[in-house]
Amino acid sequence: MTFPKTVIRRAAVEDIDPLSRVVADTLMAQPTAAWLVPDAAERTGVLLGYARLLLMRGLNEGQVVATNDQAAVSVWYSRLEPPAPAASWVYDLQRILGSHAPRFALLHAYADAVVPHTPHHYLAHFGARTGQCGAAHAVLSSYHRELELPAYAEVSGACPRESMIARLGYEPRSPVLLEPGGPVLWRMWWTSSGDRGPDGLPCRVRAHRFAMPVCRRVVPAASPRSP
Repeated sequence: MTFPKTVIRRAAVEDIDPLSRVVADTLMAQPTAAWLVPDAAERTGVLLGYARLLLMRGLNEGQVVATNDQAAVSVWYSRLEPPAPAASWVYDLQRILGSHAPRFALLHAYADAVVPHTPHHYLAHFGARTGQCGAAHAVLSSYHRELELPAYAEVSGACPRESMIARLGYEPRSPVLLEPGGPVLWRMWWTSSGDRGPDGLPCRVRAHRFAMPVCRRVVPAASPRSP
């Protein structure tokens, strides 16, 4: 598929408000939205605050890449080694999200517990306006062209091979079963066309239902951190 040329740039603080809406709308369409915020009346506002927090953290600690018209955005982190626990992140979730913070902290605890040990770039968050497939493709593929390491991401839903990142070459690996009562979070792995070696990600992971997100630890049923 061929898309018109789209200008890609690093996002700045002045982009936070419009890009937060893009990320929040993308989150609203995912199965994790209802699990994170069961109250439909509060869901939009909570996810908007969360999206803003994600983007601010990305600007401070990673890279936020967007199209020039703010139609699509991605947040990336370089993972040369597993990330250290971040007590400040849990504090920020509590400060911004209030009573909704524990479920978001639990999601991040699950994600931290299964991060691959292999050095990689982490596509932590991604959003695009409805109907902006070209912008979505451009903002991701432009970053891929700069990568010398594999890339890793997570997507929720029953059909990971139908996701946007799957169309860019990400392959689904081990699903994380979010508990209590949550959807499946698929671990996705990307390598350049010239390096398709095995990644070693396990076939299945179940995060423990008694995880303690405040301590940033989860006890999974299998060892999920390879490669």
